[in-house]
Amino acid sequence: MNATTPNDPLAARDRPARLTVGVVGAGRVGPALAASLQLAGHRPVAVSGVSDASVRRAAALLPDVPLVPPAEVLARAELVLLTVPDDALPGLVEGLAGTGAVRPGQLIVHTSGRYGTGVLDPALRAGALPLALHPAMTFTGTSVDVQRLAGCSFGVTAPEELRLAAEALVIEMGGEPEWIAEESRPLYHAALALGANHLVTLVAQSMELLRTAGVTAPDRMLGPLLGAALDNALRSGDAALTGPVARGDAGTVAAHIGELRRHAPQTVAGYVAMARATADRALAHGMLKPELAEDLLGVLADGTGTGSQESR
Repeated sequence: MNATTPNDPLAARDRPARLTVGVVGAGRVGPALAASLQLAGHRPVAVSGVSDASVRRAAALLPDVPLVPPAEVLARAELVLLTVPDDALPGLVEGLAGTGAVRPGQLIVHTSGRYGTGVLDPALRAGALPLALHPAMTFTGTSVDVQRLAGCSFGVTAPEELRLAAEALVIEMGGEPEWIAEESRPLYHAALALGANHLVTLVAQSMELLRTAGVTAPDRMLGPLLGAALDNALRSGDAALTGPVARGDAGTVAAHIGELRRHAPQTVAGYVAMARATADRALAHGMLKPELAEDLLGVLADGTGTGSQESR
């Protein structure tokens, strides 16, 4: 397969000015990416979706683009976006390739963070050009997603001969391509999930606890604090650590655990796990004094909020 042959849709030296685009899986991601490609001059021609929410998203972001079965999407489009959940992707690719829906020279793009291009091997054997383009962004399923793609990093994996084509597509969507080796995709995806997905859980829990404590506008209280914490962390890494764990205030941590057990016991396990991880990092970077860490880790090991420090 040669990325510079005239038959390749994204050949660096001889590609059509614009491509017809199809979306299989009108979740939150697919319509937004297709809308971004439309802004770059490409032409969405078909989309598939099953749920009522998918149909509404497609109608909002891709008006006048017909809703058709997946095989028909592939029949109409030169560039096909497979934007289905990770666990559904392998079966979808096998099914489309097995029924002859995939055409030689067709660009087949998936947006899963977990997989590289290996999951597209059935399509590759049918003559398709496989690309893995994962936007490192959370999606709402609304038009705001198209705006958020500007400057968004994409995890890009592709055969070496298609690397420039893959990066060009990302740039056309307003994104920043970041090359991820095939074998590194699972680790890359785990890193993003650790940061973004767990952040949502932590913030939601924090807002619930603040409401319980009587704060009427927890979002307003947390916004500046969390914004500053995120900015500091991105700039300084572990040097940005603050708070009772990093200081070794075992009594305060014990009191926290005690309060959480009384008011929100479902949050205790997460608090203790994050406190242990924070203590380990603070110790490793010389921020937490070993003599203070002993009592702190004792409280966390006990996990009850009734350690020796609480009674002092």
